[in-house]
Amino acid sequence: MKDPVKAESPWRDRIRALQNMPAVLRILWQSGRAVVTWGLFLRLVVAMLPFGIAKIAAYILNDIAEVIRGHALAANFWHLVAAEVVLNVSLGLITRAIDYSDSLLANRYTQYVSVRVMEQAARLDLTTYEDPVFYDRLERARVQATDRLAMIQQLGRLVTQIITTLAFSAALAFASPWLVLLLALGVLPSFLGETHYAFLGYAKNFRQTPAKRQMDYLRQVAGSREGAKEVKLFGLNKFFTNRFQALADQIYLEDVTLSRSKLIVGGLLGVIGTLGYYGAYVYVIWRTLHGAYNIGQFGFLTTAIQQASSNLQQVFSTASGIADQALFLTDLIAFFDMKPTVISNPDGHPAPAKIQRGFEFRNVSFTYPGTNRTVLKNFNLTLSPGERIALIGENGQGKTTVVKLITRLYDPTEGEILLDGIDLREYNLEDLHRNIGVIFQDFMRFEMTARENIAVGRVDQPYQDSDIEVAAHKSLADTVVDKLAGGYDQMLGRRFEGGVELSGGEWQKIALARAYLRDAQLLILDEPTAALDARSELEVFERFAELTLGKMALLISHRFSTVRMADRIVVLAGGRLIEEGNHQQLIEKNGLYASMFEMQAASYR
Repeated sequence: MKDPVKAESPWRDRIRALQNMPAVLRILWQSGRAVVTWGLFLRLVVAMLPFGIAKIAAYILNDIAEVIRGHALAANFWHLVAAEVVLNVSLGLITRAIDYSDSLLANRYTQYVSVRVMEQAARLDLTTYEDPVFYDRLERARVQATDRLAMIQQLGRLVTQIITTLAFSAALAFASPWLVLLLALGVLPSFLGETHYAFLGYAKNFRQTPAKRQMDYLRQVAGSREGAKEVKLFGLNKFFTNRFQALADQIYLEDVTLSRSKLIVGGLLGVIGTLGYYGAYVYVIWRTLHGAYNIGQFGFLTTAIQQASSNLQQVFSTASGIADQALFLTDLIAFFDMKPTVISNPDGHPAPAKIQRGFEFRNVSFTYPGTNRTVLKNFNLTLSPGERIALIGENGQGKTTVVKLITRLYDPTEGEILLDGIDLREYNLEDLHRNIGVIFQDFMRFEMTARENIAVGRVDQPYQDSDIEVAAHKSLADTVVDKLAGGYDQMLGRRFEGGVELSGGEWQKIALARAYLRDAQLLILDEPTAALDARSELEVFERFAELTLGKMALLISHRFSTVRMADRIVVLAGGRLIEEGNHQQLIEKNGLYASMFEMQAASYR
């Protein structure tokens, strides 16, 4: 996956980034249709109020001037004053209503986008998570899901600012088109400068993402419970701190360099904007002194100049800010546009209610995306109903890849995997997964209650407390739960208040209970007892042998005391199946299995 930033073409990239806006507006609309509609209506009203207030103020000034000249007070004078008061009060109230609407929309948007990010992350292929570039994009997408709220508010403000600007600019153009031209020429350089620096800010943040991820990792590892022992014993505190400081200094230097340049250039461009404003202001004074405008018109035009100039600057600034935010949203939109390759066939077969012929790997080869290394080469294997197979081999020989292929977390690069004679890709993926129970060596330790930790093994189906207890009994997790003060309602892990930490072996028993709760037709254990002591391992596998009787089971383990319980042992080397048979048959062959068994047995003598 490539993720380039073309800093040499900021305007083209900025315009391209604005193509994100339709997608963003769709997300905004979907997150809260009623709130968006109400907010737009309020902004349309509040955008016209300043024009109305300024126009009424002009009439009031003219009436006051007439009184000063000795004329009678206009009959509707106090009505005009009351109207101006009402409009100003309304402006304050509606502005507060807009703030309230914005806060509601911000909550809706944040929740909606966060859920979308979680759903999209779950849809993507497992291989995607093995790409560091994807992690950079995912990190930016997660940040953008919540940090782009400023753009949502800016979009609303832009609507208000444009309408207000158009209203006052029309009044100025009616008085003299030169006024609008002076204001525009004053504001345009500042807008171009803001736009340029907005892109540079995005490019800087893009470059800094890998460094910031490293900093997050260093913060975590230096202050985590898991790393505390080695940090102390190996004296790693200064090593991690110095590495963190070097990255932080690098980021700080880049930030300061950009900010300093923006300060100087932005200040100079701001002076041009001020000169444009006062050029229009002086022009109105000159015209008024020569009798072109009365005092009311003068007051209205100066207000119009101030409002048009201010709002025009805000329009350019807000538009620049939106373009800036749109650049950052490039990653969020690109993340949403990513498509998984391992997808469920919409017209797929349901998984067999009772598997008849089992699984078959037929000339399967697999290469991880982005690499040239073939993990499996013309691999053939059958797994029949009621059969328990153990996969063994040295690290990196494709054992776990076999598991990920049979569960269809991956699709083979070549060949096919059949279930009851039908390619796995022809089955409904969710239904297939419901019939497979898997516990990986790197299983999840959910920071939830003991009950929830087991229940996640079957969240798509209702369960009773008795189901949880039976699954725990099968995996020996009931002996762990019995020691917990809160029993099955005890929070596990240290992240939340009242949580308790378990040993590695205790966590494994909890994880095994998930697989047993699933009551699947195929049970897969990938190094399931790595954290257990010898006695606990023996107990777990004696129970495993009983519970998988008559079911299909696939077991990966480096412990030969475990794999010899299997009906058939499959030995992998170089991505191929090189030996298979039961323990006694493989010992008699005196091949790789016998050699590995002898090496392990010798270590216990």
